[in-house]
Amino acid sequence: MRAALFVLAAAMAMAAPRIVYIKSFPGSVPAYVQIGVEPSGEVSYREAPDDDPEMFKLDPQSTATLFDLAGRLDHFSHPIESGLKVANMGEKTFRWEDGDKKNEVKFNYSLDDNARALYDWFERITESERLLVDLRRAVRHDKLGVNDAVLNIQAEWDRKRLAGPDQFLPLLDQVAKNDIYMHIARERAAELAEAIRAARPKAE
Repeated sequence: MRAALFVLAAAMAMAAPRIVYIKSFPGSVPAYVQIGVEPSGEVSYREAPDDDPEMFKLDPQSTATLFDLAGRLDHFSHPIESGLKVANMGEKTFRWEDGDKKNEVKFNYSLDDNARALYDWFERITESERLLVDLRRAVRHDKLGVNDAVLNIQAEWDRKRLAGPDQFLPLLDQVAKNDIYMHIARERAAELAEAIRAARPKAE
């Protein structure tokens, strides 16, 4: 019985829909991004197709917003490109994967409000992951640069654009508790970590 339930649960997990976003923009930083979002909130982030992904989790409200926007776009079953003559801003792809069903649309620029909102979410995720990479690099190789890295994360937090803030906590705690970093960096990291924890939903 337990084996049957396990197989059923695995099958349901495999059948869960998934949103995939890809942006290819040679010459920009990063030049390539691939982001996958599961209904559970699990997010995978890559800057090359064969990269090991960064993994983190979005909160339920943010996850629901992403899937609601995908639904408003009919799960990417119709074009969203504006057709206007605008500068090249990179080829972007929205893909809906649901079992054997796969829909995708490619666009450079869209006038659809839902498409723009969904694109902005993926930009938020990209910006957040770049900040995480910068902080990780500073913690390992540039102790004097840690304060600037934390400041940049703080700015995104204040603008309410930090995606998956819990993923920053291990590094922020490491900075806050280690006197090899400047006092101001330790203090700022501790305050930001406290703010992130305080903002968690009460149920947690």
